[in-house]
Amino acid sequence: MTTATVTSKGQITLPAAVRASLGLEAGSRVEFVEVSPGQFSIVPATSPVAALKGMLGKPARPVTVEAMNAAIAAQGAKAR
Repeated sequence: MTTATVTSKGQITLPAAVRASLGLEAGSRVEFVEVSPGQFSIVPATSPVAALKGMLGKPARPVTVEAMNAAIAAQGAKAR
């Protein structure tokens, strides 16, 4: 079992074996997910950009800058 010590500021250093297993490096973010009362799981909060592929379904159709400006102007006119 791997352990870590909580500092007076409430910080811990994840042991190297844990960081390697989770694929974490400097600057990585983690989430603490409560799996049951008093028990948490540490999950990497960063995902590679490739994981976003297919998130929006079918590719969007191309739109001209003029069409975008017209849509923005139309929405702006409604908001007032």
